[in-house]
Amino acid sequence: MSASLPVVRSALRTFAIYGVYIGASILFVIPFVWALSGSLKNPYQLELFPPEWIPDPVLWRNYAEIWTIVPLGRFMWNTLFIAVLSLAGQLFTASMVAYGFAKFRFPGRDVLFLLMLSTLMLPIHVSLIPRFVLFYKLQWVDTFLPLIVPNYFGGSAFAIFLLRQFFRNLPKEMDDAARIDGAGYWRIFFQILLPLSRSALIALTILGFLADWEDFLQPLIYLQSTEKLTVSIGLRFLAVTASSDISGDPTTHLLMAASIVSSLPPILLYVVAQRQLVQGLVLTGSKG
Repeated sequence: MSASLPVVRSALRTFAIYGVYIGASILFVIPFVWALSGSLKNPYQLELFPPEWIPDPVLWRNYAEIWTIVPLGRFMWNTLFIAVLSLAGQLFTASMVAYGFAKFRFPGRDVLFLLMLSTLMLPIHVSLIPRFVLFYKLQWVDTFLPLIVPNYFGGSAFAIFLLRQFFRNLPKEMDDAARIDGAGYWRIFFQILLPLSRSALIALTILGFLADWEDFLQPLIYLQSTEKLTVSIGLRFLAVTASSDISGDPTTHLLMAASIVSSLPPILLYVVAQRQLVQGLVLTGSKG
């Protein structure tokens, strides 16, 4: 009897943990399910109380209608274009900066690294006006350049920190063996460190793509033309445009349909690469 108590306790603990996971999953998925349900209804069904979760009838034409109201495809293409170019610059330059912090010893290295980390505590709103003035002087307002070019100067402090920790966890003996074989610093970086850092780079790619895809503040400040709007601003543009419909009918269902369509790329990316994301974050470790 006494031997079975640990087994029972372990089973109860496992049951409780999975119960919490399932409950939290249901809690977080409810808004998405409600948006999906609302996107297939007519606008007046959304106002019913108690609410109906299953659309009757199912109106698939809502998804066709959103493409005629606003250029949603253009918004998604703009966001994808910005995200891809931004990620390319961030991964390349952040990895080089992280390589310097992780593998080289030079005066003031630790001070510079701590100074760089301190920028994580600096809200983006503090530098908002100086950056806007700078890009205005450069005549970059209403272009994609303010959203792309800064990522080619080190990316973000978080990206540098993540890659630096990953590089420090790699065995130093590999660098020594490569130098004995005549490899230089650049060859070590491109042919040894970067291939071994695949999981960390994938994790940064996912996190960076999600950040660029859902970014609202910076596109709102720098982009003005309708054909240059991103998804996040485009949804707001859709809400304003749809609410001014001359028919007077509510159009919340169309906004829900557009939200579902715009959320598909991040969801698909996470589903495909979630294992690499977790692996990259776990393997980074916390070696000082």
